[in-house]
Amino acid sequence: MFGQNFYFSTIRKYVTLFGTLFDDITIIRTDAENHLNAVIKVPVTYASNDKMIARMEQDPDIDRPTSTPTLPIMSFEMTTLTYDNTRKLNTIGRSAVANTNNSYSYQYNPVPYNIGFKLYIYVKNAEDGTKIVEQILPYFTPDFTTTLKLIPEMGINMDIPTVLGAITQEDKYTGDFRERRAIVWTLDFTMKGYIYGPIKKAPIILFANTVFYTPKDINNLANTEYTDYVSVRPGLTANGEPTSNADLSISPYDIVASDDYGYIIEKGYNNT
Repeated sequence: MFGQNFYFSTIRKYVTLFGTLFDDITIIRTDAENHLNAVIKVPVTYASNDKMIARMEQDPDIDRPTSTPTLPIMSFEMTTLTYDNTRKLNTIGRSAVANTNNSYSYQYNPVPYNIGFKLYIYVKNAEDGTKIVEQILPYFTPDFTTTLKLIPEMGINMDIPTVLGAITQEDKYTGDFRERRAIVWTLDFTMKGYIYGPIKKAPIILFANTVFYTPKDINNLANTEYTDYVSVRPGLTANGEPTSNADLSISPYDIVASDDYGYIIEKGYNNT
Protein backbone atom coordinates (compact mmCIF):
# COMPACT_ATOMS: atom_id res chain seq x y z
CA MET A 1 0.00 0.00 0.00
CA PHE A 2 2.76 2.45 0.92
CA GLY A 3 5.41 1.02 -1.40
CA GLN A 4 7.41 -0.95 1.17
CA ASN A 5 7.06 -4.54 2.25
CA PHE A 6 8.22 -5.33 5.77
CA TYR A 7 7.26 -7.71 8.57
CA PHE A 8 8.86 -8.18 11.98
CA SER A 9 6.35 -10.66 13.53
CA THR A 10 5.75 -8.08 16.25
CA ILE A 11 2.11 -8.95 16.97
CA ARG A 12 2.94 -12.65 16.90
CA LYS A 13 5.71 -12.03 19.46
CA TYR A 14 3.21 -10.30 21.75
CA VAL A 15 0.81 -13.24 21.48
CA THR A 16 3.62 -15.70 22.20
CA LEU A 17 4.80 -13.62 25.16
CA PHE A 18 1.34 -13.55 26.68
CA GLY A 19 0.90 -17.32 26.40
CA THR A 20 4.36 -17.89 27.88
CA LEU A 21 3.41 -16.00 31.03
CA PHE A 22 0.98 -18.79 31.98
CA ASP A 23 2.61 -21.95 30.59
CA ASP A 24 4.09 -23.21 33.86
CA ILE A 25 1.14 -23.35 36.25
CA THR A 26 0.45 -26.50 38.27
CA ILE A 27 -2.09 -27.44 40.91
CA ILE A 28 -1.62 -29.91 43.75
CA ARG A 29 -4.38 -32.19 44.99
CA THR A 30 -4.31 -33.79 48.43
CA ASP A 31 -6.58 -36.12 50.39
CA ALA A 32 -8.37 -35.42 53.68
CA GLU A 33 -5.14 -36.10 55.59
CA ASN A 34 -3.19 -33.69 53.40
CA HIS A 35 -1.33 -36.47 51.61
CA LEU A 36 -0.27 -35.69 48.05
CA ASN A 37 -2.54 -37.31 45.47
CA ALA A 38 -1.59 -35.60 42.23
CA VAL A 39 0.38 -32.76 40.70
CA ILE A 40 -1.40 -31.50 37.59
CA LYS A 41 0.19 -29.20 35.04
CA VAL A 42 -2.46 -26.90 33.61
CA PRO A 43 -2.12 -26.69 29.81
CA VAL A 44 -2.68 -23.41 27.97
CA THR A 45 -3.76 -23.01 24.34
CA TYR A 46 -4.82 -20.25 21.98
CA ALA A 47 -8.61 -20.50 21.58
CA SER A 48 -11.67 -18.37 22.15
CA ASN A 49 -14.01 -18.99 25.07
CA ASP A 50 -16.94 -20.02 22.84
CA LYS A 51 -14.92 -22.66 20.99
CA MET A 52 -13.58 -24.21 24.18
CA ILE A 53 -17.04 -24.37 25.77
CA ALA A 54 -18.49 -25.91 22.59
CA ARG A 55 -15.82 -28.63 22.56
CA MET A 56 -16.64 -29.58 26.14
CA GLU A 57 -20.44 -29.47 25.79
CA GLN A 58 -20.69 -31.42 22.54
CA ASP A 59 -19.09 -34.60 23.89
CA PRO A 60 -22.00 -37.05 24.38
CA ASP A 61 -20.05 -39.28 26.77
CA ILE A 62 -17.98 -37.46 29.34
CA ASP A 63 -16.36 -40.66 30.63
CA ARG A 64 -14.79 -42.03 27.46
CA PRO A 65 -11.36 -40.88 26.24
CA THR A 66 -11.86 -38.33 23.46
CA SER A 67 -10.19 -35.25 22.07
CA THR A 68 -12.27 -33.20 24.49
CA PRO A 69 -9.86 -31.33 26.78
CA THR A 70 -9.50 -32.61 30.32
CA LEU A 71 -10.16 -30.00 32.96
CA PRO A 72 -8.47 -27.96 34.31
CA ILE A 73 -7.26 -26.15 31.18
CA MET A 74 -6.60 -22.56 30.14
CA SER A 75 -7.03 -20.74 26.86
CA PHE A 76 -6.42 -17.18 25.73
CA GLU A 77 -7.13 -14.93 22.78
CA MET A 78 -6.19 -11.49 21.51
CA THR A 79 -9.30 -9.34 21.49
CA THR A 80 -8.41 -5.71 20.72
CA LEU A 81 -5.68 -3.55 19.21
CA THR A 82 -6.05 0.17 20.00
CA TYR A 83 -3.78 3.20 19.55
CA ASP A 84 -2.46 4.74 22.78
CA ASN A 85 -1.75 8.45 22.35
CA THR A 86 -0.52 8.79 25.96
CA ARG A 87 2.66 6.89 25.06
CA LYS A 88 3.32 8.58 21.71
CA LEU A 89 7.01 9.17 20.94
CA ASN A 90 8.58 11.87 18.78
CA THR A 91 7.59 10.97 15.23
CA ILE A 92 10.96 11.89 13.69
CA GLY A 93 13.02 10.21 16.42
CA ARG A 94 14.84 7.12 15.29
CA SER A 95 17.19 4.29 16.21
CA ALA A 96 20.28 3.60 14.12
CA VAL A 97 22.96 0.91 13.85
CA ALA A 98 26.15 1.01 11.77
CA ASN A 99 26.71 -1.50 8.99
CA THR A 100 30.08 -2.78 7.77
CA ASN A 101 29.91 -1.15 4.31
CA ASN A 102 30.03 2.53 5.35
CA SER A 103 26.26 2.71 5.62
CA TYR A 104 23.84 2.60 8.51
CA SER A 105 20.36 1.23 9.11
CA TYR A 106 17.75 3.30 10.86
CA GLN A 107 14.17 2.94 11.99
CA TYR A 108 11.78 5.64 13.12
CA ASN A 109 10.17 5.54 16.55
CA PRO A 110 7.41 2.94 16.90
CA VAL A 111 3.71 3.59 17.28
CA PRO A 112 2.24 2.69 20.72
CA TYR A 113 -0.67 0.26 20.77
CA ASN A 114 -2.58 -1.39 23.60
CA ILE A 115 -3.25 -5.05 22.89
CA GLY A 116 -6.19 -6.60 24.70
CA PHE A 117 -6.06 -10.25 25.80
CA LYS A 118 -8.49 -12.49 27.64
CA LEU A 119 -7.32 -15.49 29.66
CA TYR A 120 -9.93 -18.20 30.32
CA ILE A 121 -9.52 -20.76 33.10
CA TYR A 122 -11.78 -23.84 32.87
CA VAL A 123 -12.18 -26.07 35.93
CA LYS A 124 -14.68 -28.69 37.18
CA ASN A 125 -14.62 -27.59 40.80
CA ALA A 126 -14.28 -24.25 42.50
CA GLU A 127 -11.10 -25.05 44.41
CA ASP A 128 -9.11 -25.85 41.28
CA GLY A 129 -10.08 -22.44 39.95
CA THR A 130 -8.91 -20.58 43.05
CA LYS A 131 -5.66 -22.57 43.10
CA ILE A 132 -4.88 -21.34 39.59
CA VAL A 133 -6.04 -17.76 40.05
CA GLU A 134 -4.04 -17.34 43.25
CA GLN A 135 -0.87 -18.27 41.36
CA ILE A 136 -1.49 -15.44 38.87
CA LEU A 137 -2.80 -12.45 40.82
CA PRO A 138 0.23 -11.72 43.08
CA TYR A 139 2.47 -11.03 40.07
CA PHE A 140 0.24 -8.29 38.64
CA THR A 141 0.33 -5.13 40.75
CA PRO A 142 -1.51 -4.36 38.50
CA ASP A 143 1.14 -4.88 35.79
CA PHE A 144 3.89 -7.40 35.12
CA THR A 145 6.79 -6.25 32.91
CA THR A 146 8.80 -8.50 30.60
CA THR A 147 11.74 -7.59 28.35
CA LEU A 148 11.09 -8.64 24.75
CA LYS A 149 13.49 -8.72 21.79
CA LEU A 150 11.28 -6.91 19.31
CA ILE A 151 13.65 -6.03 16.44
CA PRO A 152 16.84 -8.13 16.85
CA GLU A 153 18.42 -6.77 13.64
CA MET A 154 18.29 -3.27 15.15
CA GLY A 155 19.20 -4.41 18.67
CA ILE A 156 15.88 -3.13 19.99
CA ASN A 157 14.74 -4.68 23.29
CA MET A 158 11.67 -3.21 24.97
CA ASP A 159 10.15 -3.58 28.43
CA ILE A 160 6.53 -4.59 27.79
CA PRO A 161 4.07 -4.16 30.69
CA THR A 162 1.03 -6.43 30.86
CA VAL A 163 -1.74 -4.93 32.99
CA LEU A 164 -4.42 -7.02 34.71
CA GLY A 165 -7.93 -5.59 34.59
CA ALA A 166 -11.31 -7.12 35.38
CA ILE A 167 -11.72 -10.66 36.76
CA THR A 168 -15.01 -12.56 36.45
CA GLN A 169 -16.24 -16.06 37.24
CA GLU A 170 -19.10 -17.98 35.62
CA ASP A 171 -20.55 -21.44 36.27
CA LYS A 172 -21.51 -23.05 32.94
CA TYR A 173 -23.29 -26.03 34.56
CA THR A 174 -27.02 -25.84 33.69
CA GLY A 175 -28.04 -29.42 32.79
CA ASP A 176 -28.33 -32.80 34.46
CA PHE A 177 -25.57 -34.70 36.22
CA ARG A 178 -24.35 -36.38 33.00
CA GLU A 179 -23.40 -33.07 31.40
CA ARG A 180 -19.92 -31.70 31.77
CA ARG A 181 -19.61 -28.98 34.37
CA ALA A 182 -17.26 -26.08 33.72
CA ILE A 183 -16.51 -23.14 35.95
CA VAL A 184 -14.91 -20.43 33.83
CA TRP A 185 -12.70 -17.66 35.16
CA THR A 186 -12.10 -14.76 32.76
CA LEU A 187 -9.14 -12.43 33.29
CA ASP A 188 -8.81 -9.30 31.15
CA PHE A 189 -5.33 -8.05 30.32
CA THR A 190 -3.87 -5.11 28.40
CA MET A 191 -0.37 -5.39 26.95
CA LYS A 192 1.31 -2.06 26.23
CA GLY A 193 3.20 -2.77 23.03
CA TYR A 194 4.69 -0.97 20.05
CA ILE A 195 4.41 -1.48 16.29
CA TYR A 196 7.47 -0.64 14.18
CA GLY A 197 7.82 0.67 10.65
CA PRO A 198 10.34 -0.41 7.98
CA ILE A 199 14.11 -0.45 8.36
CA LYS A 200 15.85 1.95 6.00
CA LYS A 201 19.48 2.31 4.96
CA ALA A 202 21.56 5.40 4.21
CA PRO A 203 25.26 6.10 3.54
CA ILE A 204 27.51 7.38 6.31
CA ILE A 205 28.22 11.12 6.12
CA LEU A 206 32.01 11.58 6.00
CA PHE A 207 32.24 15.34 5.47
CA ALA A 208 30.25 18.20 6.97
CA ASN A 209 31.06 21.48 5.23
CA THR A 210 29.70 24.87 6.21
CA VAL A 211 30.31 27.94 4.06
CA PHE A 212 29.71 31.47 5.31
CA TYR A 213 28.73 34.41 3.12
CA THR A 214 28.44 38.04 4.21
CA PRO A 215 26.69 40.89 2.38
CA LYS A 216 28.85 43.40 0.56
CA ASP A 217 26.27 46.11 1.08
CA ILE A 218 24.13 46.24 4.23
CA ASN A 219 21.36 47.74 2.12
CA ASN A 220 21.50 44.91 -0.41
CA LEU A 221 21.54 41.57 1.40
CA ALA A 222 21.31 39.64 -1.86
CA ASN A 223 24.80 40.84 -2.86
CA THR A 224 27.10 38.57 -0.81
CA GLU A 225 30.65 37.30 -0.92
CA TYR A 226 32.30 34.13 0.39
CA THR A 227 34.23 34.84 3.58
CA ASP A 228 34.73 31.70 5.66
CA TYR A 229 34.20 27.94 5.87
CA VAL A 230 34.37 25.10 8.39
CA SER A 231 34.92 21.48 7.38
CA VAL A 232 34.55 18.48 9.74
CA ARG A 233 35.57 14.90 8.96
CA PRO A 234 36.51 11.78 10.93
CA GLY A 235 40.10 11.26 12.04
CA LEU A 236 41.75 7.93 12.83
CA THR A 237 45.41 6.94 13.05
CA ALA A 238 46.83 3.84 11.40
CA ASN A 239 46.93 2.27 14.88
CA GLY A 240 43.16 2.70 15.25
CA GLU A 241 43.26 5.60 17.69
CA PRO A 242 41.07 8.72 17.34
CA THR A 243 42.84 11.89 16.26
CA SER A 244 42.07 15.51 15.42
CA ASN A 245 45.30 15.95 13.43
CA ALA A 246 44.76 15.67 9.69
CA ASP A 247 48.45 14.80 9.09
CA LEU A 248 48.19 11.72 11.32
CA SER A 249 44.88 10.43 10.00
CA ILE A 250 44.26 7.79 7.39
CA SER A 251 41.88 8.49 4.52
CA PRO A 252 38.30 9.14 5.71
CA TYR A 253 37.12 6.60 3.12
CA ASP A 254 38.96 3.88 5.09
CA ILE A 255 37.15 4.75 8.33
CA VAL A 256 33.99 2.78 9.08
CA ALA A 257 31.12 3.84 11.29
CA SER A 258 31.99 1.38 14.07
CA ASP A 259 35.55 2.77 14.48
CA ASP A 260 36.44 4.89 17.50
CA TYR A 261 37.37 7.96 15.47
CA GLY A 262 37.97 11.60 16.35
CA TYR A 263 36.98 14.78 14.54
CA ILE A 264 39.24 16.85 12.31
CA ILE A 265 38.08 20.45 12.04
CA GLU A 266 39.51 22.60 9.27
CA LYS A 267 38.75 26.31 8.91
CA GLY A 268 39.41 28.69 6.03
CA TYR A 269 39.10 32.40 5.42
CA ASN A 270 38.92 34.32 2.18
CA ASN A 271 40.94 37.48 2.68
CA THR A 272 41.15 38.55 -0.96
